[in-house]
Amino acid sequence: MFDVIVRGGWVLDGTGAAAYRADVAITGDRIAALGHLDLAEAEHSIDAAGRYVTPGLIDAHVHGDALVRDPAVQLAALRQGITTFVLGQDGLSFAPASPATLRYVARYFDAVNGPPAGLGDGPVGVAALLAGYTDSTALNTAYLAPHGTIRYEVLGSAQRPADAAELTRMRRLVERALDEGAVGLSTGLEYSPGRYANAAELAELCRPVAARGLPYVTHMRGYEADAPTGIAEVREIARDSGVATHVSHYHGPAEKLIGLVDDVRAEGIDLSFDSYPYLRGSTILAMVTLPEWLPTADVERAVEQLADPGVQRRLDTEWFAHRAEVWPRITLSYVPSEQWRWAEGRPLVAVADQAGLSPAATCVELLRATELRAGCVFGQPPTNSEESVRALLRHPAQMGSSDGIYVGSHPHPRGWGAFARVLARHVRELGDLSWPDAVVHLAANPARRFGFPGRGQLRVGYHADLAVVDPDRVRDAATYDDPRRPAVGVDDVLVNGRPVLAGGELTGALAGVPLRSPR
Repeated sequence: MFDVIVRGGWVLDGTGAAAYRADVAITGDRIAALGHLDLAEAEHSIDAAGRYVTPGLIDAHVHGDALVRDPAVQLAALRQGITTFVLGQDGLSFAPASPATLRYVARYFDAVNGPPAGLGDGPVGVAALLAGYTDSTALNTAYLAPHGTIRYEVLGSAQRPADAAELTRMRRLVERALDEGAVGLSTGLEYSPGRYANAAELAELCRPVAARGLPYVTHMRGYEADAPTGIAEVREIARDSGVATHVSHYHGPAEKLIGLVDDVRAEGIDLSFDSYPYLRGSTILAMVTLPEWLPTADVERAVEQLADPGVQRRLDTEWFAHRAEVWPRITLSYVPSEQWRWAEGRPLVAVADQAGLSPAATCVELLRATELRAGCVFGQPPTNSEESVRALLRHPAQMGSSDGIYVGSHPHPRGWGAFARVLARHVRELGDLSWPDAVVHLAANPARRFGFPGRGQLRVGYHADLAVVDPDRVRDAATYDDPRRPAVGVDDVLVNGRPVLAGGELTGALAGVPLRSPR
């Protein structure tokens, strides 16, 4: 007698082995048996005939820090077979943070992570943040200690590398975050204040991460044509600290990017990366459009400077004059301003035309009105291509991510469709990956990378996170024009042995747990 039996499906166990016909029996939160279980009984049975049964998929890079409790976000993930979110990305999230740090992160990264609901005014530690994910969501959650948040806690908005005393304080905060369950350290080296750190600072903070066998996860200091610069810094940090490294949302010309990865791995450095199957990205408007010399780690000062005529002249002559190709690639996804709310979902150049301003002047006005909180979807440079997306997807060091952002009326569709798009387009239609290999990339690889024992594969004794996938029907439905449409083809999902999606609908079971570092 079992609690649940998933009957008659074709098991893709996450090892890369071919699918085999088997029933999956579950007792409590664990897989109790795999095989032909015709005589077994269970309180609940799921008919998986004609469908694949896979381990729950793991989103290696997603911005659900504030919104993972939202049923709409849970549905978006579960309808793709995703059972675990890895949070704390790009070096900016809600813990460990004093009230001042929490206010900064909540405002500067509002367009990415959303508001820090339920955390009060701070202070917030990693243990308290993880406790807040308990009994509150259908998804498992894991958390990376965010370097930018930690840096702001110690240095505030300082635009310089840390000194020795400051490094000691930051390292202690990293160590405490790991003690409280963080599964690694993340950086965002194109965001403030992370961009002001140097490689020596980052290597020092990675030493306790390396000592526990956990990864350093980085939004590098350069992508596309600048990827060699970013990877060179990754290599330097890994050499100096001995840390395993992981590059977030890797994208650009594959003929160069793959060689960079292979060269680092050939040195014996444990390097992996995640990627998503789109040619547009999404982030805060300030990162895409403003130069590094503006003090964006001090939001009030940056907003004041944007109103200064001298600063505006410098922007026009030194910066915006050389950025004309950027404006047509930007669509506004989130504009928290009553004056400009009408611009959400519209291309920046169309908004500028309606406002009677240049695109550059429109951008400045938007950033002033929203206090830098505006978000955007942007087309990546032509150095990226569909062929590059496909080549990166096939690399053995790759794992899946959505980089999902759930804020605003017109977000990027990747949070609703990235994993389903991989399965539909890149597995079923194009054959870039086989079904067994796809499950390795989307489940087993991230489970290894982030240290989730007993997850990422279907084995007796493992945690019962699993998805039932219709290989002929699974597909993404979200588009840039209609980005919040859930995927189809995954109708049944279990998290920790409990059905959280049945018949394509949420069951209401809040079965997700925080996955804390065991090391």
